[in-house]
Amino acid sequence: MDIRVDHLSFDYPGSIRALQDVSLEIQSGERVVLMGHNGSGKSTLAKHLNGLFRPLTGTVWLGGKNSATAEVGRLAGQVALLFQNPDDQICKRTIWNEVAFGPRNLGYPAERIESLVEEALALFELTTFKNKNPHDFGYSERKRIAMASIVAMDTPILVFDEPTAGLDYYEITLFSNALVKLQNEGKTVIVIAHDMDFVAENFSRAISLTDGKVVFDGNVRELFKHLDLMTDCGILQPQVVQLSNACGLSLPALSPREFIAELEKQLT
Repeated sequence: MDIRVDHLSFDYPGSIRALQDVSLEIQSGERVVLMGHNGSGKSTLAKHLNGLFRPLTGTVWLGGKNSATAEVGRLAGQVALLFQNPDDQICKRTIWNEVAFGPRNLGYPAERIESLVEEALALFELTTFKNKNPHDFGYSERKRIAMASIVAMDTPILVFDEPTAGLDYYEITLFSNALVKLQNEGKTVIVIAHDMDFVAENFSRAISLTDGKVVFDGNVRELFKHLDLMTDCGILQPQVVQLSNACGLSLPALSPREFIAELEKQLT
């Protein structure tokens, strides 16, 4: 499902401007990362996509339909949102029931719920623990449970707010694999992230915000060339990009494998 945001502005109580004339388009099946310093408007923008916030001015279109005219319950079947803190979402006494909560509330038939839940549990390696209480697990495991619950909703659009925070390398790899699977299924995926090494290896398009305004929308590799812009957005260059620059590579590598390949080209 495609997304179009036209001249969106939003204020928090006290006339605190969170979004300022934001316009952007995300095509169906695209994978995009939202970046920017804390308070730049990323999460506020995300919450407009599933109807938790309504525009002060401007319009959010989902699949060609104005989201402002849709009930939040209907939007839940189109846009699934992962909050930053998994404890803001977890409410059931078993992991299986937690992951099934979304599909059940969307009214899916029992057979489909069973299939979606088991698939999501397997994707995040939670099947063994499905009858355990999610609150008996650590933060990173609870984060994976929340991720699985979002994926199991099988919505055309998924938004993940800081999904890799608190995860180790192996868990981040699980999530990266999930992103590939979701995109192969034709899902539109938006990820809010500060982990630039994760961004470099998993995204080609980045949208960066500063003070509620879009200041960059384009190729991730191109963004990493602009140090001044990255500084303004509170973004640090990934380690592999820093290493690429130190070695004088013509293009910054976005992964260790790409760095080695580019270095070999330069040396031959």
